Amino acid sequence: MNRPRLLAALAAAPAAVAAADILPAATWLPTVRAVFFPALDGRGSRDHVALTFDDGPDPRSTPYFLRELDRLGVRATFFLQGAAVLRHPALVRRMVTEGHEAAVHCWEHQPPWLPRPLADRAGLERAVAAVRETAGTEPRWYRPPFGVLTATRWWAARRLGLQPVLWTAWGRDWQPDADPDSVLAQLRERLTGGATVLLHDSDRNSAPASWRTTLAALPRLVACCRAAGWTVGPLAEHGEPVAPQRFWRAASAWATSADAG
Repeated sequence: MNRPRLLAALAAAPAAVAAADILPAATWLPTVRAVFFPALDGRGSRDHVALTFDDGPDPRSTPYFLRELDRLGVRATFFLQGAAVLRHPALVRRMVTEGHEAAVHCWEHQPPWLPRPLADRAGLERAVAAVRETAGTEPRWYRPPFGVLTATRWWAARRLGLQPVLWTAWGRDWQPDADPDSVLAQLRERLTGGATVLLHDSDRNSAPASWRTTLAALPRLVACCRAAGWTVGPLAEHGEPVAPQRFWRAASAWATSADAG
């Protein structure tokens, strides 16, 4: 290869690696997940709805959710930020003692559109260790910030024994103009038996005080599910849909390519 072509190839290499790393993020699209990757879409048993919360633990808001869930007789899965876990370990231990499931969200929220394979992998490893050591349980589930699954994140999650799962229905409860009615309206667009619901127990990465809207919508959501004949609980009780093997082969290939770069 002559020098100009070599220089051009070297210049293009980072872009190719970045493209390979971001390609699996197409699974963020609900239609893609629903058709091809039901496990990633959070599909489970038809008589069950999995209730999940992101961005905790947060001492300003999470205790309110724990009290309300206890009042409703519901257990949930909390996707936790590792840095916050280390800051508020007693809250995490309370969560687990009260029967809730501790899962992994991230170390700290970072912009999803910037390729950062090494930092993503290291952050996920730190987050898993923080949840494991603080909660005293082995985390099973992983949901990345913004639902963006890069090849690096796929590979790191599988290497750490985590099952990636996004959501079936979300309430867009993080938005500044959200109210309980809008949250429930958004959820109903894809809420069925077997769905995984995404809400937030913290406004750490949302509009200020948005968690109060979520808290107000929670009993209405649970009542809606029960009226439809669906039990509400954590992902551990949601059933075991099997993701297509061809997807795992493709994800592994993407991850290997990005990691080699």
